[in-house]
Amino acid sequence: MSETIFALSSGAPPAAIAVLRISGPQAGHALKALAGHLPAVRRASHVTLRDDRGEMLDRALALWLPGPGTATGEDVAELHCHGGRAIVSAVEAALARLPELRRATPGEFTRRAFANGRIDLAEAEGLAELLLAETELQRRSAMAMAGGVFSRQLEEWRSALLECAAAVEAVLDFSDEDDVTALPGSFAAKVSTLRSEIAEWLLRPRAEALREGFRVVLAGPPNSGKSTLFNALVECEAAITAPIAGTTRDLLTRPVAIEGVPFLFVDTAGLRDETGDTIEAIGVARARQALDIADLVLWLGAEGDGPIGAWEIEAQIDRIDHVVKAFPRHRVSAITGQGLDDVRSELVAAAGSALPRPGEIALNERQHRILTESMEMLTAVEQLTDPLLIAEHLRLARVAFDALVGRTTTEDMLDALFGRFCIGK
Repeated sequence: MSETIFALSSGAPPAAIAVLRISGPQAGHALKALAGHLPAVRRASHVTLRDDRGEMLDRALALWLPGPGTATGEDVAELHCHGGRAIVSAVEAALARLPELRRATPGEFTRRAFANGRIDLAEAEGLAELLLAETELQRRSAMAMAGGVFSRQLEEWRSALLECAAAVEAVLDFSDEDDVTALPGSFAAKVSTLRSEIAEWLLRPRAEALREGFRVVLAGPPNSGKSTLFNALVECEAAITAPIAGTTRDLLTRPVAIEGVPFLFVDTAGLRDETGDTIEAIGVARARQALDIADLVLWLGAEGDGPIGAWEIEAQIDRIDHVVKAFPRHRVSAITGQGLDDVRSELVAAAGSALPRPGEIALNERQHRILTESMEMLTAVEQLTDPLLIAEHLRLARVAFDALVGRTTTEDMLDALFGRFCIGK
């Protein structure tokens, strides 16, 4: 029998309401111990909570949700209390004193939902991303994963794979009979279609890019206006600006959402070949490294000197002595704001082609790796003729699908995933 756990599932107090969740076989007993009775099933009831000494803790709303039709698949009770720190602390202390109850660990409620078949592993990963989502694009992609879009696609692929496997088994079982001597003509087409569909999913933008944001690096020589433009784009005085060469000595990053699209803007040290300052030299080296991993570079230096594919930015156009470019992508003044809206609009468009479309599933590193393994197995099947080898490769592809939804997994991997959740989720 599993233990009964409890935790604060709402935000940290003080707050208007605090929700304490209890899950496990003793959830009903715990609710009855504090409220004096079990409320009507699945109906919010007004109760008076008291501890084991009979002292009143709070007047609250209580919910009694018998399993298995609950979020965790177990008996669940919820206490909706006033959100003061003292009240929450007192109710938690009263629960902790009850026998067979303990405080939940991070992600334990969701882990129980997975263990009890309420969600699969892909949905749990989507929920983890949803909790971390800070932009509308991240939210919609995570919602699709948590809502089972990828899981349903995997089930379709798995069904098609099982049909192919059944055809191979028929050949193996009846290979000594005259009427079953070869794979059906449709077999190769089914495998090819399945492999092609998986290949299309693997070409999609990754979850890591969506989580970290479209990386935009501002680069150029000292005093070219990088930090001033950086501050304007992130809409805060994050970078120190001064007319002294070498003011920026290290990478400065700021995540920003523009029109619901996540960006990571990077301000860099002014690029120049020689400097007598050791610290500045380190900053220049890091700036050059940042250029190599940028999704896009805004180049504020001499026209043509920037990396291939960089946007030529004619900056500081409010100054008479600014560097004029013959064919700039944008002409901007971070001081007056001229041209900034156009830069932002085109940045959103550029990021849109590199990040998942709204509501589109983005595969994380684990999912991408395992799905790649399944495609490699199917690619091999297309090149094989021995039914035994074909059957084995189809089995390995099915094992990969099972790993994606958690039918086969390891405790270490589950610990790492659910450890990302907060306590109470």
